[in-house]
Amino acid sequence: MSKKHIFKKHMGNLKVHAKLEFPSFLMTTIGITIYAIGVMWFTVPYNFPDSGLIGIALLLKYTIGLTPSIFYLLANVGLMAWGRRELPKRFILWTSYNIFMFSFLLDILGRVHLPMIENMFLVAITGGIIKGIGIGMIFRCGTSSGGTDIIIAVIRKRFGIEMGRYSFYLNMIILAASINIVGLEKLLYGLVAGYVAGETTDSVLTSFDKRRLVFIVGTKESEQDIIQYISDNLKRGSTVFESRGGYSNQESSTLMCLLTPRQTMDLKRYIARNHLRSFVVVAEASEVLGAGFKNWEKI
Repeated sequence: MSKKHIFKKHMGNLKVHAKLEFPSFLMTTIGITIYAIGVMWFTVPYNFPDSGLIGIALLLKYTIGLTPSIFYLLANVGLMAWGRRELPKRFILWTSYNIFMFSFLLDILGRVHLPMIENMFLVAITGGIIKGIGIGMIFRCGTSSGGTDIIIAVIRKRFGIEMGRYSFYLNMIILAASINIVGLEKLLYGLVAGYVAGETTDSVLTSFDKRRLVFIVGTKESEQDIIQYISDNLKRGSTVFESRGGYSNQESSTLMCLLTPRQTMDLKRYIARNHLRSFVVVAEASEVLGAGFKNWEKI
């Protein structure tokens, strides 16, 4: 194969990857911008503490006046160099982009001064919501903003240790260390903001993946009609289980399918009109992975 053909092949692959990753680029850029706004406009001006590496960066700013963007960038570069062998290429590329973008935005947004808000509790709640939305959008793309996420990913890969609990303890240590710097009152506001940010992040992640797990128990005669409706009208697949009534001892069919909330309502209306003897169970599915839902490549 000539060099020209090899070059065209690589360019074609690059275009395909660029097309696949463009939604991630768009969402993670918006997310990292929102997160930076939450830090520089609703945390720093009020001397609130924060968790993770950005929390350490803010403590250094409050004590010695070090610009958060400089420390955050240098510390993350060191962490990336330390764990580069254990980290997936996609994680490295996106995290590197987010680190540089976040550091740049911290510097730019720090030059913009908004009017101060007197109600500290309102600031903590608003800041937590804004940061939670930004972090949720970043996580939704399977990317990271750096910091303790790098440490967690490396330790999990090297030692097989689930670091969720230890990450919580680490963040609590960082927040506790700030009490002598920002005072107890600001520490409590920081805890409120952190809690709200965590809840908002979870809400953002689940809102993107919200699905209904639907079980339909019906007669053999209604089975094919319902399957046909799910396939043709809702454009979804279904799984059939052969079942038997525990009381009646009669043969029946149980269908399982995963639908959006709107599709679930359409299915219930169809069954109400045509198959009143069917029994329907609807449950929340917090996350669905696979074809037609969340792409495995984002995990």
